[in-house]
Amino acid sequence: MTVIILVVIYRKNQRSPEYKFLMSLTWESTYAIAMELRRLHPDIDFQGLSLKQIFDWTVQLKEFDDDPSMANDEILYAIYQDWFEENIHDK
Repeated sequence: MTVIILVVIYRKNQRSPEYKFLMSLTWESTYAIAMELRRLHPDIDFQGLSLKQIFDWTVQLKEFDDDPSMANDEILYAIYQDWFEENIHDK
């Protein structure tokens, strides 16, 4: 089991909260990965977003510390779904 500690920082006049990870991200951290990608890419067009792009952006995260070869479509789709749902609920 992986435990993720996420600190949420709200700043005045900031569009969305800033997330700070106190531990590394792994493929099991789909929600935390989605929130970090959301922060880094706030104006994403979900219709044009591919699982390959999610993979590439995830492995580039400085907090990401897992084996890239462990990724699969199910994990990447879970990240996509978490990200998409958070965007819908935020509007």
